[in-house]
Amino acid sequence: MAGLERAHVPLSSVSVVIEKVGDRQPSVAVNAGQPMMPASTMKLVTTWSGLAMLGPDYRWKTSAYTDGDVDASGTLHGNLYIKGTGDPKLVPEELIDLVQKIRATGIVRIEGALVLDKSEFDVSTRDLPSFDGDDSAPYNVGPDPLMYAFKAVSFTFSPSREGVSINVVPPVAQWQIDNQIRERGGKCGGLLPSPQVTPGANGIVTASFAGNYAMHCGERTLNMAAPVDHSTFFADGFLALWQQAGGSFSGTTREGVVPPRARLLGVHQSPPLSDVVHDINKFSNNVMARNLFLTLGAVEGKPPATTAKAAAAVSAFLRKSGLSMSDLVLDNGCGLSREEHISALSLANLLQAANASPVAQPFIDSLPIAGVDGTMRHRLNNAGVDGNAHIKTGTLRDVRAIAGYVAAQNGESWIVVSLINDPRAEAARAAHDALLEWVYQGMPEEKPVYVDPHPKRAPKAARAGHVAKAEKTSKAAGHKAVNQTVKRTRGAH
Repeated sequence: MAGLERAHVPLSSVSVVIEKVGDRQPSVAVNAGQPMMPASTMKLVTTWSGLAMLGPDYRWKTSAYTDGDVDASGTLHGNLYIKGTGDPKLVPEELIDLVQKIRATGIVRIEGALVLDKSEFDVSTRDLPSFDGDDSAPYNVGPDPLMYAFKAVSFTFSPSREGVSINVVPPVAQWQIDNQIRERGGKCGGLLPSPQVTPGANGIVTASFAGNYAMHCGERTLNMAAPVDHSTFFADGFLALWQQAGGSFSGTTREGVVPPRARLLGVHQSPPLSDVVHDINKFSNNVMARNLFLTLGAVEGKPPATTAKAAAAVSAFLRKSGLSMSDLVLDNGCGLSREEHISALSLANLLQAANASPVAQPFIDSLPIAGVDGTMRHRLNNAGVDGNAHIKTGTLRDVRAIAGYVAAQNGESWIVVSLINDPRAEAARAAHDALLEWVYQGMPEEKPVYVDPHPKRAPKAARAGHVAKAEKTSKAAGHKAVNQTVKRTRGAH
């Protein structure tokens, strides 16, 4: 714990558990049962629960319906309904599939309204205040049943002799760029120009840019949350793709519910849940995790989903899995919260159960690999543990966290969880890196450390199935699930 001392973080501000995969007795336990803010390591709870409850092949559906007829010229005399179920990855490359299926029915022009059915999630889950007051930050985007492209936009600035051009991704209809940026010489420095966004008549959105841009900056991109609500952003994105596919639209956009007698036009299925979980954990995508969390509430508790239904569904699943977590407090399922809490012991229990479960492989594969990818790509690149640990990170102001699996150089597999809640937590990142390397080296010259004399485990009977399976796996196959996933040959970045 020398690294914590150098960062001036007291042991009272940490919760740590280190134990072998399949072993019920921690080798290191520091305040193991103390509830802590976990930041994004809470995504481990949501993603494993999702994989186990829904299955790795689960897919969300986004469906199109109409209550009208199509004439010989391809004109739809009626409304087009789009019903969402919370697809976390409804990006342009996916939504175009639904657009093409609608076009394949012969529809060219839509004279009725574009009606968005968002009844899968309760209205209480929408338009929530941002976590830290920064509404422009993509990580603050809230969940939605019809979330298009994470409700985020990228403005790419490209300087040339003709001036500075601005390209917008994803494509959105009714958006206009007012480009007043002037190119200049000199060094590249400072922040990228931010747009002044002005809603106008008939749904027109104008993004105005002003200021100077240094030619030496080359091409740069500004990523931000779309400064409009989910419904507006989805409609603008859908209509942009509709127009690209040769369609036209002369109606209005509103929210509503698909009527019982509406006719199905087409269904788009999302990528499998295993792919979604991969993106959530590798890149710590908050809004994808929040959509998955609410989906669990919708599937288990029936729509419309609420955070309370989602939390109840996850808690019930964990209890059924033999995991007693009295310290667990769920808020939004992604860790972007001061309300969510869990202890290192509970996370370690979950990692043991996950490794012994039928969905171990997609779960472990989703975790960032130290020194290789995701949020661990630029950490521990030249250390021995580089490429030999799957670690989920967590970061908030005054919070630093790591949780995952380490394949030690002696062939043993370890679970490592460390949660730090302290005003000096930011300085403790080096301590976490040193901790992972120490575990990889086999924890030399270190005896078991117990600040908690007898850290409470889940009831023995409840955990027996998971522990027995994990121990059998480790003895017979050398911790096959973890080692086969984590270890790699050098130079295989």
